[in-house]
Amino acid sequence: MSENDPGLRAQSHVVGVALLLAITTVSMGALTAGVGQLVESNAAAADTDRVADTLAAIEPSKSTGVQRHDLAFGEGRLTVEPRTVRLLDGDGVVAEHRANALVFEAGDRRVTFLAGGVTRGRGNASVLDETPPIATGEGLLLVGVPVLDTNGTLSVGGNGVTATLRTETSHDRRALGTGEYRLAVETAAPGAWERYFAEENARVSRRTFDGDDLPSVVAAFPGDRTGYLVIHETELEVAP
Repeated sequence: MSENDPGLRAQSHVVGVALLLAITTVSMGALTAGVGQLVESNAAAADTDRVADTLAAIEPSKSTGVQRHDLAFGEGRLTVEPRTVRLLDGDGVVAEHRANALVFEAGDRRVTFLAGGVTRGRGNASVLDETPPIATGEGLLLVGVPVLDTNGTLSVGGNGVTATLRTETSHDRRALGTGEYRLAVETAAPGAWERYFAEENARVSRRTFDGDDLPSVVAAFPGDRTGYLVIHETELEVAP
């Protein structure tokens, strides 16, 4: 059959149109999937921002009595995980408190309120959004430790969640005297805490304490310091 044959040219035209339609269909499918993933990613990022802002607003170190904070996210789960904060000196443990962590997770995104600090992410790649209530000065160390009491397991999650975080906070201040103090924070976001403590001119290490689920980041504050510890006892409830 000659290449100039009208039948062959018509057949080639039909095949070409079919291939073009197939390529267009695949391209549109890939584009639609990409747009869908982008929308989901943007929604997850917006959820993370809203939750981080809400957790940062709790601020037990700056509040007394009952406070309420609105919480909303499109998809994810808010839970409490056991975490311990310790203050140590040369003789051992000066104070030990089950501070607990309020954790939001949605896919690979994670926001955590722990000991007054708010972190995003986990591991070494984590970052600190809100600094904890710790103050250092010449010969001085003031450590505030918010302690969350949930009266049991707190968990809320699903799609289109709206709730209110209700906190009731009281404070207990203790003078510790003079010592070479170290602060140990059990955390799933060690990178964020290590960078924060390093910026406060503390020597940083990691240590695993008996009974803990995770290693602690340990900050050693140089020199003798007069220490003060303020425990911010916070009863936490989540109401729909």
